[in-house]
Amino acid sequence: MATFDDLLEEAGSFGRCQKRIFAMLCFLSLPFSGVYVGIVFQGFTPDHWCRDSALVERREACGWSLEKSRILTAPLVNISGVLQHSSCDQHEVDWNNTELNCDPEGLDFSGVAVTPCKEGWEYHYQGRKSFVTEFNLVCSDGWLVDMYQSTLNMGFLVGSFAFGYLADRFGRMKSFLISNVINVVAGIGLAVVPNYVVILVLRAIFGFSVKGGWMAIYVLLTELVGVKYRRTVGILYQMFFSIGLLILPLLAYFITDWRWLQVAFTAPYVLYFAYYWFIPESPRWLISQNNSSKALEITKAIAEENRKKLSSHFEVLIGDEVDSTSASLLDLIRTPNMRKHTFILMFNWFTSAVVYQGLIMRVGITGGNVYIDFLISSLVEFPAAFLILLTIERIGRRLPFASANIVAGISCIVTAFIPDSMFWLKTIVACIGRLGITMAFEMVVFVNTELYPTCVRNLGVSVCSTLCDIGGIVSPFLLYRLASIWLELPLIIFGAVALVAGGLVLLLPETRGVALPDTIEDVEFPHR
Repeated sequence: MATFDDLLEEAGSFGRCQKRIFAMLCFLSLPFSGVYVGIVFQGFTPDHWCRDSALVERREACGWSLEKSRILTAPLVNISGVLQHSSCDQHEVDWNNTELNCDPEGLDFSGVAVTPCKEGWEYHYQGRKSFVTEFNLVCSDGWLVDMYQSTLNMGFLVGSFAFGYLADRFGRMKSFLISNVINVVAGIGLAVVPNYVVILVLRAIFGFSVKGGWMAIYVLLTELVGVKYRRTVGILYQMFFSIGLLILPLLAYFITDWRWLQVAFTAPYVLYFAYYWFIPESPRWLISQNNSSKALEITKAIAEENRKKLSSHFEVLIGDEVDSTSASLLDLIRTPNMRKHTFILMFNWFTSAVVYQGLIMRVGITGGNVYIDFLISSLVEFPAAFLILLTIERIGRRLPFASANIVAGISCIVTAFIPDSMFWLKTIVACIGRLGITMAFEMVVFVNTELYPTCVRNLGVSVCSTLCDIGGIVSPFLLYRLASIWLELPLIIFGAVALVAGGLVLLLPETRGVALPDTIEDVEFPHR
């Protein structure tokens, strides 16, 4: 009897065939980044103020600028200690009856009543057409912008579980095909439907299928390569997400309409249908389904492409990963060490999602050049993967993981108190925070797998990672609602949460050079 790992060693752990498959599948991460954080451009909220049709006529007759009519329309309000013209209120003035000539300099609005906007808003478009301007999602309806991101994360949450089941039941490639069909239908639907409530429903469905398909392929990739290549392949697969982040501002710069940008995010999924005929099903999954003959046939094809030859003694294959059916949710919290690991990992998944998404979405509301700011902050993600690969085998897991969270936390809090006049210093410190949280996000994945015993490993990762999607649901509300009180307030919250997460990581055991635990007793009594 031979295991699939024995067979794969002979066929080639990471040969020409796996490199081809890896290169093809990495392209899946590119549009995923647009789906995940495209709200920065699709939900861009430009400067806005109350529309008054009588004043618009007067403006056109007198040749006033947009800024001039804004000053005349909007009263001054105190926002975060700074006097600014209101976006949601207007002077209650009848511009048709006023004896105003084209020189409004002497007008005094000090005793004039103030009222909420009556005729909608005017926008300083800055070249972008977003769903915010199309559906007037500002002022009291501003929370509906948060829902655009939250519904996506709700879809992620359900999709992770549903496609986890589908991939185990029907295979990795069939699940991927199903997800692609839903991606194309929901993605194009998002680009054409005229109703915002329907858009939110489609956004949840889109999140459901995109994340589910992405995870099914992540599993397939790690199953097709040898054990020693798994972590590197997993980290590089995620790194292509960062490459997608670099392409996104370029794409958004040339495609200024949010609906066409949605088409651009969806189009690649049409091409990915072809993958079904060029990428094999996972032989490991086939063995778990008692289909060893098909697994052997696929592995022979892999060996052939790798220019290797299989010896004839691989007649019977057995699965090398035994999944315990007795694993229960209670196992994760019943004993002291398991309980400690579960709660700390849950908090770290939650923190990574809240801070990571929050920092990316914050780029869209800081008032700078959204394209350049987004590009600069995305570039700092690349050192994260290399720093992880450099430190985890030399220093270990715990210290780099804790340090990444602590650095992110300190950077967020410091950035909040750097004045806007010190632009480059503020940008550099914010980028260090983004680097830290990116490292933490990438590390929580494999630290999670190393801390749980074999009997509950898959269950443990599934349960803890749900907090990632819950964090994603909360993040836009934390960012946009708190920023309306004080622009830097979300950074202080993100910083505090990241510091707590970093401190908690120090309570976890080091897993470098330690054999993976097989039973709960191994976790509770590691020194036996």
